[in-house]
Amino acid sequence: MTGVRTDDGAGSARRGRRPAGQDTRDLVLAGAREEFRERGYEASSVRSVARRAGVDPGTVRHWFGDKTRLFTAALGLADVDPATVVRAAAEGPVDGLGERLVRAVVELWDADGGTTVRLVIPAVMTDPGLRGLLPQFLGAEILGPLVRRLDVADARLRTALVASQVAGVLMTRFLVPIDPLASLPPARVAALVGPTVQRYLTADLPAGIAPSPDEEHNSPHGE
Repeated sequence: MTGVRTDDGAGSARRGRRPAGQDTRDLVLAGAREEFRERGYEASSVRSVARRAGVDPGTVRHWFGDKTRLFTAALGLADVDPATVVRAAAEGPVDGLGERLVRAVVELWDADGGTTVRLVIPAVMTDPGLRGLLPQFLGAEILGPLVRRLDVADARLRTALVASQVAGVLMTRFLVPIDPLASLPPARVAALVGPTVQRYLTADLPAGIAPSPDEEHNSPHGE
């Protein structure tokens, strides 16, 4: 992620109202992808995306509502509400968080038979502009809020470990289906995979493996 820019970017020269139509929506999405990719999710805002796209913030909100929905739309996941997953996983005792998280994720993408995953993942993997956004979606929108609630050490490492497990389940259930995992009911998948996710979330990590605080804040990827 790059630092917060102090200028308005190239979009400042194009600022102003544009006709509210599909072309404007596509323009906003293109601007959002650039903004999130360059500045990261946390540093971006509806207003900064509007500046980049050359529209007013009201136009962005007209199409997408808020930053979260704009972000999911930029990924091609417009119908996915990450807050649904967070709520479903967070409600209940901590020792069942891993199982609830896996079940919520699988049920969310099971709702359309995996069509969203099968369409979005290949597009993300072949588009460099989108590829950098998918980790932000998993980390900032779904896993990050849950890990922060636990107030555990090595939060970023734990988030990455959970993301690897969740992404693997989605991959082998929808994109490269491997039975019987691909055909199991969500509750069964959650019961099998949940304990591993729970360990990543709350168990002590192996000694000497967890990064130091300095390493946590100096990612080689600029995160």
